[in-house]
Amino acid sequence: MAEFVTLDLLEGDAERGVAVLRIARPPMNLFNVQVLREVAAAAAAVAADSAIAAIVVYGDERVFSAGDDLAELAAMSQGQAEAMAADVQDALGCLGRIPQPTVAAISGYALGSGLELALGADRRIIGDNVKLGFPQINSGLIPLAGIRRLALLIGPGAAKDLVYTGRFVEHEEAAALGLVDEVVPPDDVYAAALRWARRFVGGPARALAAAKAVFEAGPHGLDRARTEWADLFGTEDRRIGTESYLADGPGSASFVGR
Repeated sequence: MAEFVTLDLLEGDAERGVAVLRIARPPMNLFNVQVLREVAAAAAAVAADSAIAAIVVYGDERVFSAGDDLAELAAMSQGQAEAMAADVQDALGCLGRIPQPTVAAISGYALGSGLELALGADRRIIGDNVKLGFPQINSGLIPLAGIRRLALLIGPGAAKDLVYTGRFVEHEEAAALGLVDEVVPPDDVYAAALRWARRFVGGPARALAAAKAVFEAGPHGLDRARTEWADLFGTEDRRIGTESYLADGPGSASFVGR
């Protein structure tokens, strides 16, 4: 049983629903190695569960995550860091490997490794009281997994500014940079994320997973798109989708996720 991470499947349609991955290490949801391992294990469980159509990643109404557990990092030797760097980096990128659409619902703070994790989500929804940033530089460190995603998302110049200075950004700048996708009142963050995730209940799961794989392929996206596109012709959802579109127009398909 995980100590700091829970995974719950909410009611959806008869076969598929939305899962909520909740980080709960109060008071600030700081990320240590155990939290990251639990998040990665939950993400792997989501990826393997065909009953999950989409996932919301959430802390609580006060904070998503205020970042890294500096007490743990301060006690870590170079040898220990070298031994676990690959596993920690892999865990921070776990949301990008989930085939289902994924949304981070961010309240209060998303800092350091907390924001790195959120960068792997397909969508980030924040409250208008949120502060975001990568303060690792102020501890003599750097983001372990977020620099490449950040540069692709907001451009290398803006990414360097955030990483080099370690400064925080508030909701207006975060939206202008493209660091987040939607800004809502603080009390609406979780509900807004659920609304987005529920759009995919009953959706074409195989096609959604294929599209996400192409986005994740980065510079190899064209090659990956050819493979994913061709593979979809062997799915039941492709047959259902094309036949229903021809017969009744867009939005008429009842997909089965196969």
